[in-house]
Amino acid sequence: MSRRAATDSPLLFELPEGPDFHMELSARKAGQWPVAGADEAGRGPLAGPVVAAAVVLDPERIPDGLHDSKQLTAIKREELFTAILSTALVSVASSSARRIDRTDIRKASLDAMRRAVCGLPVRPGLVLTDGLDVPPGLPCGGRAVVKGDARVLSIAAASIVAKVVRDRMMTCAENSYPGYGFDSHAGYATERHRDAIGQLGPCALHRLSFRPFRPDPLD
Repeated sequence: MSRRAATDSPLLFELPEGPDFHMELSARKAGQWPVAGADEAGRGPLAGPVVAAAVVLDPERIPDGLHDSKQLTAIKREELFTAILSTALVSVASSSARRIDRTDIRKASLDAMRRAVCGLPVRPGLVLTDGLDVPPGLPCGGRAVVKGDARVLSIAAASIVAKVVRDRMMTCAENSYPGYGFDSHAGYATERHRDAIGQLGPCALHRLSFRPFRPDPLD
């Protein structure tokens, strides 16, 4: 079972205007260094993998403009993605639609985060994760941070990497599974996507444990 961390949960009006490096520096003072931020992208779509990233930022070369990936344009995410890869230590892992179906989206997401952290070229002294859960099996201590992608620079960087990598994967998926529009909606339940499923049926990338594929027990 994963550890559900006890976190401070500030009111929205107490959140900073953007993420900062305070938690990382506090961890360094406590001897927990380096610090990795971890986040995932793609928990909600009907198709495709969930992708996780782990990032260790260099305190002397933090790219300007890091923020929660959802607050950035696609162009800005791509710019920051390049900057992160050129200045930080980065690892990416994913869990496929079939793995999601075998377990569930939460477990698949946490396992992808664990593998991303384990794939880093250094062993972190601490992992900061976005949300409520610390993935089980980390090689070090972990702390879950509510709204972490909007509060912690390392988590914000991981959210950008995970989002860009997943979007690129789904763009490529359109070549293998044409007609679904994966390059435009990345597997989310848009009207275009639902119409395509109605016409073509599900493909190998669809999460069959999700509605509308899984019948409602009340139906």
